[in-house]
Amino acid sequence: MNEQALRHEIVEIAQAIDRAGFCPSKSGNVSARFEGGLLITPSGLPYAKTKAEDLIHLSLDGTVKSGERKPSSEWPFHVEIYKARPDAQAIVHTHSPRATALSCARRGIPAFHYMIALCGGADVRCADYATFGSPELAANAVRALEGRKAVLLANHGVIALGATLTGAHTIVAEVENLAGRYLDLLASGLEPVILDAAEMERVSARFAGYGKVG
Repeated sequence: MNEQALRHEIVEIAQAIDRAGFCPSKSGNVSARFEGGLLITPSGLPYAKTKAEDLIHLSLDGTVKSGERKPSSEWPFHVEIYKARPDAQAIVHTHSPRATALSCARRGIPAFHYMIALCGGADVRCADYATFGSPELAANAVRALEGRKAVLLANHGVIALGATLTGAHTIVAEVENLAGRYLDLLASGLEPVILDAAEMERVSARFAGYGKVG
């Protein structure tokens, strides 16, 4: 994909998560690998007004290679995830309401539904808390993402990564869906039945043969 097409796709995904209500108060951010670094959404600019030329090209040491605006304040975890995860080609971060609510309880999502496997493993972990935009948050996110494609950030939101922008977007939307169903179960007083590790391995194997998801 050429640079202009990639820039447009990043903006499209950013606007899609905004329309879905996943980015209150201009929160959230989107990036994709590009030329040994990444293209990332800018800080403080409403997504409805964001254009392809507003994206910032960063190197993997955080140096701005091109762009007139400041990169998202969360650029440190984008950079660290790309360095730690060669499989990650795109990252979508949101403050989607139900998943963020769970993150504020510092509670991950267990395998109460087989679609958890879409997120890369038998659960969606909740990373330890650290101040937004900090190196500590980046390190916590990388650690909690080991063997996973999605993570909750304590008292913060969600990160999803994918082999494509569409894949990362699909995963972040599914995390919000699963968080909602899990909260509904907890609120009802019912005890979720958790699928065991063997079943989750079978589901993951089926997903691998079903088609590429993220």
